[in-house]
Amino acid sequence: MSAANTLQQIADEVRACTACRLHQSAMRAVPGEGPADAKIMFIGEAPGFHEDRQGRPFVGAAGQFLEELLGLAGLRRSEVFIANVIKHRPPDNRDPQPDEIAACSQFLDRQIAALNPLIIVTLGRFSMARWFPGEKISRIHGQPRWIDGRMIIPMMHPAAALHQPQYRAMIEADFRRLPEFIAQAEAKSAQADATSDKPDEPEIQQLSLF
Repeated sequence: MSAANTLQQIADEVRACTACRLHQSAMRAVPGEGPADAKIMFIGEAPGFHEDRQGRPFVGAAGQFLEELLGLAGLRRSEVFIANVIKHRPPDNRDPQPDEIAACSQFLDRQIAALNPLIIVTLGRFSMARWFPGEKISRIHGQPRWIDGRMIIPMMHPAAALHQPQYRAMIEADFRRLPEFIAQAEAKSAQADATSDKPDEPEIQQLSLF
C-alpha cells in the first residue's frame, strides 16, 4: 500500500475512533494533513475550537501564526505534514490525559511510519515528551537531536506566543534556523545512502609467512 493510501486509511480510522472519551464531546476528529512525501512533520498537542469544527489541524489563530513561521523558514504549509498527539479536542481545551495520549499513540506511530519524514518538529510540551521525557521545553527548544536515525527538533507551540508575547521573538528565531537544520539532515541522509550503496569490500586474508 502506498504512503498516501496508508495515511488515508489511518485518517478514516481516526474519524471512526471511540477508543477514549474524547470522541463523545468532540465535533470532528482531526487526523492530520499534508503530502505523503513530506520531508518535515510537525506534531502539535491537540485540536482546539476551530480545528474541532473544521476537522483540520492548526486552522485557528495558532495555525495562522504557524503559517507565518513556516514562511520565515522558506516553507509552505502545503509542503509539510501537520498532525497532533491527540486526534479529538479535549473539552474546554484542557490538557490531554495520559490514557487519551495512549489511545491515540498508535495512529501517530503509523503516520510517522508511513511518512518516514526526515525531520519531526514537536510543537509544545506534550509532543516533546514523546521523544524527550522529563525535559523542559524552555531549556531545549530549538536544539535538534538525532533519535533513531531521525532529526527531532523540539519547539514551543505557536499558541505560546499568542498568550505570552515575550516568546514570539524566540519562536521566530527557532523557525528561522529550520533551513539550516534541513540542510544538515539532508546531508546526513545522503551520506547514509551513499554508504549503504557502496559494495562490500572483499575480506583481506593475511597470508602466513610459514
